[in-house]
Amino acid sequence: MNLRTTAWVIVCCIVMSSYTVSARSNDTSLHPLTHEDLRWLNRVTFGVNSETVERYQQLGRSRFFDEQLRPPADDPPELATDIRALSISQKSAKEALKAARSEQQRIQRLDNPEEQQRARMVLNQQKNKMTYETAKRQLMRNLYSPWQLREQLTWFWMNHFSVFSGKGDVAFMLADYENNAVRLHALGYFRDLVLATLKSPAMLIYLDNAQSAVRKINENYARELMELHTLGVSGGPSGSHYSQQDVQELARVLTGVGIIPSVDQPQFRPVRRPQPVREGAFEFNPNRHDFGTKKILNETIKGTGMDEVEHAVSLLCRQPATARFISMKLATYFVSDNPPRKLVDAMVTTFKQTDGNIAAVLGTMFTSSEFIAILNRPQIEAGKFKDPVQFVVSSLRLAYDSKRIINYRPVVNWLQQLGEPLYGRMTPDGYPLEESAWTSLGQIVKRFEITRAIGNGNARLFDDDDGTPRRTGFPMLASRLFYDTIEPTLSAKTRTALDQATSQQEWNMLLLASPDWMVR
Repeated sequence: MNLRTTAWVIVCCIVMSSYTVSARSNDTSLHPLTHEDLRWLNRVTFGVNSETVERYQQLGRSRFFDEQLRPPADDPPELATDIRALSISQKSAKEALKAARSEQQRIQRLDNPEEQQRARMVLNQQKNKMTYETAKRQLMRNLYSPWQLREQLTWFWMNHFSVFSGKGDVAFMLADYENNAVRLHALGYFRDLVLATLKSPAMLIYLDNAQSAVRKINENYARELMELHTLGVSGGPSGSHYSQQDVQELARVLTGVGIIPSVDQPQFRPVRRPQPVREGAFEFNPNRHDFGTKKILNETIKGTGMDEVEHAVSLLCRQPATARFISMKLATYFVSDNPPRKLVDAMVTTFKQTDGNIAAVLGTMFTSSEFIAILNRPQIEAGKFKDPVQFVVSSLRLAYDSKRIINYRPVVNWLQQLGEPLYGRMTPDGYPLEESAWTSLGQIVKRFEITRAIGNGNARLFDDDDGTPRRTGFPMLASRLFYDTIEPTLSAKTRTALDQATSQQEWNMLLLASPDWMVR
C-alpha cells in the first residue's frame, strides 16, 4: 500500500455514518466535460472553476488554448485594482532599492545599539511585508486571473530561475523580478526570459554577481546559469559536459553585470563612456568588466562589454542541450514525471525551429497525441501529482470559485507548512517537480488538515486586513460545477466515501483529501 492510499484510508476512517449530502443542482445548462476535457483543463489551469469551464465550453479546446497562449498584457479590471492597492505596486525596483540602502546606511550611523536593533527589526518587517505582498499578488492571479496558463508559467519559471527572498536585499527586488522579468516573458522567447532574469537585481544579489569584477570574479551565477537555467547538468556541444573552464570564462563575461551603486554615477575613461548600461536598478559597469577575449563552448567571444553578455546568453540558449533540458522540464511539470520520449523530442524540435518560442513549445506539448493518450489512461496512471501550490490553489478555486479571498496569510502559511513557501527555497535549484518529493506521510496528513480548514470555512480567509474577523459560512463544494464537471470523473471509492459524509463540511474535506483531487 503506497502513501497516498494509506492517507486515503486514514481520511475514510473518520466517516461514521451513511448520511448522504444531497446538493445536486437541477440546473443542467452546463454540459458535462469528458474525462479528457477535465484533465486537459487541469493541466492548462491551476484547477477548474465556473468561469474556466464556461469559457472552455463556449470556445472549444482549440480556441480556448489559443486564447491562453496570447493573453492581454493587463490583468482584468477588478484584479488590477486590487493589485494596484498593494504597497509593492507603489515603487519601482530602483526606488525600493534606494530606500532600503538609505535606511541601512542610517542604521549603521546610529550610536545606540538598542535603537539600531529596533531599526533593524523594522527593516526586516518591511522585507517580510514585501515578500508577503509579492506572494499575495501571485496567489491572487493564480486564483482569479482568466489567463491561467500565463500564471502557471510564471510559477514554473519563478521556480526554474529561483531566488531566495531571505538573502540580502532580494526581498526589496522580488516584486519587480516576478512581474517584469519573469511574468512579462513567461510565454515569449526563452532567450529574452534568460536575459531579463540576468538583468534582475534580485538574481544578481542572490547569486552574488553584483559583486563580481575583473579582479574579483565570482563564479556562482555563471555556474547556475549553465547548470540550472540553460544547459542542464550534462549540457554542452554534442551533449558533452561543459567544463569548469567554460564556467570560469562565462564568469569573466559576467563581470560588471550588477546593480546601480549607492553613490553617484562613476567616472569613466573616454573610451568607456558609451559602454555603461542602466535599466532601472540594473547596471553594466565597464570599469568592473573583464574586456579580455573568452572562449565558451568552443566559441571565441571578443571583449566588447554588454554586447558580449547578450552574445553569451544567445549562445547558451541556442544549444541543443538547452532545448532538451527546458523541454524535458516543461513536460515533467505539465505531463508526467516520466514524459514520453517522442513527446519531448517533438518539443525539442519546436524549440530549435522557433529559436526558443515558449508558446510554440507548449503548443506542441498540449496538442500532442502522446499527451492526449496519457489523459485518457485510468486516473491512477493519467494523473500528475499536485505540488503544494497546485494543490492549495486548485482547492481554493473550487471551494470559493469567484468569491474573493481577503486574507492570504493562511494560504502563505499552508504553503510554508507543506514545504513549498513562495520564494522560500534557499538553494538555487528550485522545488522538485516529481511526485516523490510531495508524498511523504507527513505531507499527506498536513494536506488533510488544510482540506479540513477549507471545508469547514474556518480558515479566516475573509478576515479584514486589520485582523477583524468576519463570519463566513463553509463553502458548498457540492455545486453545479462539481456535479456537471468533476463527479463523473471520480473513482468508485471516492464516490462511496462522499455518500457516507455526515455533513457538508465533512463532504468538502473528503473530496479535497481524496486521491482523485491530489492529482491533476
